[in-house]
Amino acid sequence: MLGKNLHVKKGDTVVVVTGKDKNKTGKIIQILSKKDGVIVEGLNIVKRHTRARGNEAGGIVEKEAPLHVSNVMVYCGKCKKPVRTRTSVLEDGKKARVCVKCGESFDK
Repeated sequence: MLGKNLHVKKGDTVVVVTGKDKNKTGKIIQILSKKDGVIVEGLNIVKRHTRARGNEAGGIVEKEAPLHVSNVMVYCGKCKKPVRTRTSVLEDGKKARVCVKCGESFDK
């Protein structure tokens, strides 16, 4: 089965639109396509209590939790704000995501 076609990709800089981290920006570390989630570097930090295993010490660990993909928008460096994307065909025939407002390409 093919993965879902999301509007964001790993490595994109995104802005959180809702929730406790609203208006914060970060880079996508991981895409969770089955749950429509993304893990953003440094955002949505939660504390997890872990048990000691082997050489690992137990304790309270802070880590990033997933955000739903609908709660993030791609950040356009040219517009300096979160924007929607559209797919357009480039000169060489490849498809790329571009900013709706200014036309800046996100797929290099």
